[in-house]
Amino acid sequence: MKIYTKTGDTGQTSLIGGTRVPKHHLRIETYGTVDELNSYIGYIADQLFDLEMEKNILIKIQDRLFTIGASLASDPEKSKMKIPDLLDSDITLLENEIDRMNTYLPELKSFILPGGNVAASSCHIARCVCRRTERLAAQLSENSYVHQLVLPYLNRLSDYLFVLARFLCFKRNGTEVLWNPRA
Repeated sequence: MKIYTKTGDTGQTSLIGGTRVPKHHLRIETYGTVDELNSYIGYIADQLFDLEMEKNILIKIQDRLFTIGASLASDPEKSKMKIPDLLDSDITLLENEIDRMNTYLPELKSFILPGGNVAASSCHIARCVCRRTERLAAQLSENSYVHQLVLPYLNRLSDYLFVLARFLCFKRNGTEVLWNPRA
């Protein structure tokens, strides 16, 4: 099978279900941003050679992001393809991991600047992409079908990525820099 089809050469692409839409369509932008987020998650996972548990959670998250991407890539009116669902337990997993990692961390009493070490910085970048994904999905949901758990999952995932950044800073002896605003 060839990787190129040439069917997108005129600026159109197909949703699952066959509907052709412009490549700048909000649905395409949304699932493309999910793909970008998934790539950053993979980049973070590749840095966690010493933290197997966290790496395994990130791989589960990548699977859920593929589920979200497939759902968003489907024409809600025409697709007959069976796509795996997000579950409440997927959100609960993120919440449980946030709570677990927070037990190791000092209480946050100030905003922190993104950074601390390469892995933590990578989490902050992924968190920002996750927030953008959430904004796009929220906009799409105003006029088109978006699975009911996509927005809560993305919201919780950005929280998870923030706490993971702090956790990786802690585990790797990085330094969190507190935001000290100019007066």
